[in-house]
Amino acid sequence: MTTVFNRPEAFKDEMVEGLLAAYGRYLDEVPDASAVMRRGGPLAGKVSVVIGGGSGHYPTFAGFVGAGLADGAVIGDIFTSPSAEHIYRSVLALDGGAGVLLSYGRYSGDIMNFGLAETRARAEGIDVRTVLVTDDIASAPPERSDERRGIAGDFCVFKVAGAAAERGDDMDEVERLARKANARTRTLGVAFGGCTLPGSSEPLFSVDSDRMEIGLGIHGEPGVRSGKRVPGDELAQLLVEPLLAGAERPPGAGGRAAVLVDGLGRTKYEELFVLYREVARLLHAGGVSVVAPEVGELVTSLDMAGCSLTVFWLDEELEELWTAPADSPGYRKPGVALARTTHARTKRAGSAPAGIPMAMGDTEAKSGAGGVADSSAAAVVRSALTSMLEVIESAEEELGHIDAVAGDGDHGRGMVRGLRAAVGAAAKAGDVPGAVLVVAGAAWAESAGGASGALWGAMLQSFGRSLVENGTGAEAVGGALGEAITSLVALGDAEPGDKTMLDALEPFVHAYLERARAGEGVVSAWAAALPAGQKGAQYTSSLVSKRGRSAVLGERSRGTPDPGAVSMMYCLAAVSRVLATVPGCNTAKLAGKALTASRRKR
Repeated sequence: MTTVFNRPEAFKDEMVEGLLAAYGRYLDEVPDASAVMRRGGPLAGKVSVVIGGGSGHYPTFAGFVGAGLADGAVIGDIFTSPSAEHIYRSVLALDGGAGVLLSYGRYSGDIMNFGLAETRARAEGIDVRTVLVTDDIASAPPERSDERRGIAGDFCVFKVAGAAAERGDDMDEVERLARKANARTRTLGVAFGGCTLPGSSEPLFSVDSDRMEIGLGIHGEPGVRSGKRVPGDELAQLLVEPLLAGAERPPGAGGRAAVLVDGLGRTKYEELFVLYREVARLLHAGGVSVVAPEVGELVTSLDMAGCSLTVFWLDEELEELWTAPADSPGYRKPGVALARTTHARTKRAGSAPAGIPMAMGDTEAKSGAGGVADSSAAAVVRSALTSMLEVIESAEEELGHIDAVAGDGDHGRGMVRGLRAAVGAAAKAGDVPGAVLVVAGAAWAESAGGASGALWGAMLQSFGRSLVENGTGAEAVGGALGEAITSLVALGDAEPGDKTMLDALEPFVHAYLERARAGEGVVSAWAAALPAGQKGAQYTSSLVSKRGRSAVLGERSRGTPDPGAVSMMYCLAAVSRVLATVPGCNTAKLAGKALTASRRKR
């Protein structure tokens, strides 16, 4: 288990602080961005490769910043994508005038947050491209390879992109080569035991001593199926055979390949060498000539017991980049640097910010001050956010257990982290109710990261902007709720029945609007709509997840409610409890019953 920490919520920040203290000869900090960059910052005229994702995977991501690899890494909390705001700030700081290539594993939270940052930076004239890593063959069949997760194959793509950028290739060429590397990379892994988050006493999942999880995820998820634990030579065969199968051989693959045997954190190097002994024999028997293999820990998952095998099919141009030298805290390869072909470009004027960029949402919040100031309504908004925080704090462990069934178990922590930031920001946001929500939403998204952080941040900001424009009457609140759903659907690409928070929110909003259009006030309409939302949240237990990390595990998610739907109902019920204290309304009893029922049914 993870034993060296102070406060669990400070683990990532203190880890980054220690990393910078230890490896300041390689790294500088990107101010106010939870990110590190190559010592001295971006090189003028060079494409900057920026990687990132949740912490818990060292040396991925921050350990791969240095010559011949990445120029920067944005780091989220454990198994949680960094926020769009931190990614955006990192792109500004790392643009050297030739553009920024973003690369990361294909996970919903990363796609949302990196995508938002890319859109914003491109609108400001920076050439930003994205290459997703999709190497995990267990997460989708060959015909849907673009839907696969990124696991240990991340390293192959980062290495190629970094080497190409280091020798001076332009953006089109760096992107082409990174995409080619991803298309030629295949990985399969197994887990013998789950990892334990800092502060937790139990692992995210457990495995019987005679079993193993096949098709693991690197965010603490269990495998896609369970199998009998086998000796090392049989395990090598289990991993090699699917990767050499005809359906998994990329078009044009010859007989040369780079190979990674990657440990996840608890499986030691000596064990990995025993495994590689038979892997090498099987690959040779299969006609594969192995080039510069790597055996060790490159993409870990805290203290998870397990390992993976990656085959990266090479051709002449990819082999040159794979074997090129690199020097970073977490990976070093000696050798003679590739001949540079830097294009004559200059750094884009003003691309590195002189100060901290305005947080996403601040501009809108300030312009929203033109809305009607109402100190009593703003106080209700602040109280509602505080009530939500109190309820989610008390349910944090429960939400983590629900999430761990088919995910990474961090939903409760992420919600608490985002709500704490939202409550803190709301306290300083003035007396325009909608503007308070916009500022709170921006703070939530920035601090929480992950899919839920991006989604809740977007929903609160959309809800708040609508209130600024249309007021706080019952039907206006219904319209604002509708805007929140619109932002949720647009960003999360979710539909009813996908087993997401939308399955709770949509029926709640529908029921609320019926009451509001019939003439009921905000307080009574909100309370009366809770049972519809609760029914929707309960219904998610019968569904198979179609979005997010849990979608990979298919049937394992059936029988357990969606953690996002559960936390949504806790939040809606907490708001109702605050609304019930508004003078002239007698619905406190109803709101209290709804919250109690929501907890009991979990």
